[in-house]
Amino acid sequence: MNDMNTQEKKIGEMVAEDYRTAAVFKNHKIDFCCKGNRSLSEVCEEKNLDAAAIIEELNTVTKSAEKNTIDFNAWDLDLLTDYIEKKHHRYVEGSMPVLLQYLNKLCKVHGTQHPELFEINNEFNECAAALSAHMKKEELVLFPFIRKIVKANITQQPVAAPPYGTIQNPIHMMMNEHDTEGERFRKIAQLSNDYTPPADACGTYKVAFSLLKEFENDLHTHIHLENNILFPKAAQLETKIVNAEVSV
Repeated sequence: MNDMNTQEKKIGEMVAEDYRTAAVFKNHKIDFCCKGNRSLSEVCEEKNLDAAAIIEELNTVTKSAEKNTIDFNAWDLDLLTDYIEKKHHRYVEGSMPVLLQYLNKLCKVHGTQHPELFEINNEFNECAAALSAHMKKEELVLFPFIRKIVKANITQQPVAAPPYGTIQNPIHMMMNEHDTEGERFRKIAQLSNDYTPPADACGTYKVAFSLLKEFENDLHTHIHLENNILFPKAAQLETKIVNAEVSV
């Protein structure tokens, strides 16, 4: 990587090009999904980090072993929407009831000794409700339109404008909601000491914190795929189709 170019590159773009770079950003607690539109130099200045050292780490991970991560950046957008639904939406739907049950139990058993559990439980309950509504909006409104413009691009057929005017409107809403959930999980991570169970933690306590950490990691990947790959490419495709129709 060219050091100067890398410093000014958006961190979300770097992760979109090579997901191995995500590990470096995670280690330094740099948000590459919700806040992936910031340059590396901006982030390093904000967090007082050594940009040269981070670039060296990025170079190491991208040059190390053979790249074996999936290149989502090369996928067709309709395939990517299907993948997000079947991989990440299903994961969220399956994990939420289990975590809600565990956290509720922890509050009853350990809440007196660890009152932060009540706040963690409240935050995750709000997250579960918000994500359920969020995913439905994607599945019923945004993703079907993305599939429609992909088909229109292939068949060279016109596509009717959506009732919300332009795809940028629901995308803006989804990204705002991503920001909210990203912030919520930063709070959960802080309250849980980065998902570190206390010395008196029982088995359920340890499992619940492990699942919370797994949930956050999946959410980061989920949001990254949408914010840094799916949404900008869908907006570009809509513009291309609209311009093509105007020129006809």
